[in-house]
Amino acid sequence: MDQAIPQDWVESVTQIVEEAGAAILKVYETDFEIETKSDESPLTQADLASHHVIVAGLQSLTPNIPIISEESAPPPFAERSQWPRYWLVDPLDGTKEFVNRNGEFTVNVALIDAHEAVFGVVGVPVQQKIYVGDVNQSDPRLRAYVDVNGDRQALSGTGYDDAESVVRVVASRNHGGERLEGYLTELASQFTECQRRSVGSSLKLCVLAEGGADVYPRLGPTSEWDIGAAQAVLTAAGGGVYTPDGEVLAYNTKESLLNPEFLAVGDASYPWRERLPAFPAL
Repeated sequence: MDQAIPQDWVESVTQIVEEAGAAILKVYETDFEIETKSDESPLTQADLASHHVIVAGLQSLTPNIPIISEESAPPPFAERSQWPRYWLVDPLDGTKEFVNRNGEFTVNVALIDAHEAVFGVVGVPVQQKIYVGDVNQSDPRLRAYVDVNGDRQALSGTGYDDAESVVRVVASRNHGGERLEGYLTELASQFTECQRRSVGSSLKLCVLAEGGADVYPRLGPTSEWDIGAAQAVLTAAGGGVYTPDGEVLAYNTKESLLNPEFLAVGDASYPWRERLPAFPAL
């Protein structure tokens, strides 16, 4: 798909994400129970409530486009590799943030076309924010924006200013470990100042899209649904998400739905690979 998403789709998916966020907040306000999935990650009724709202909404909107959601078993690669496009859903990214009640969890719906995240909507229910990105939209007012309580603001990232020699890093609140700390130490040696901000969930990519940080190095596993929607927002805003070899992060190219490690940047025009250290070996 090299054309902009139909505006009625944009409006409908935005409404679906808002409704999913409302379903999450109903659980958030209760003394909810926490289950543990097979991969040891937490699961709450909010994840499932959001999943049901989103799947029902997308099936009604586009009955012929398949859906992959974190909360349902994906079909085998032999089947999904034949899909020209599909919806990729994380009903509640940042369940640990949800459990800890810090508000940094998101609802994520992406449209993947030819292995590329071309459209994404990311909702932040507690903050009443909705991020929207349409990579193929030519109108800058509609290409990337954040809606805060009905107030729409265009997103265009922030071009990196080499003269300042300061790098602002956004990192995970719950993941990283020694490899990330070592990488950030090396990165800091390349700049006069390295400012670090910890944020949960796919909100890290949205912070880049808003110009609130310059880079997000992800050392460690993520799944495709974790970042598909936010990658579309970031790309539409002028940033990008890249594998360690400099390729744009792609989707549905293999049996596993795990991503490689990646570097997300707010300004895709800046030669970050020439300036930043290589990721440390596993």
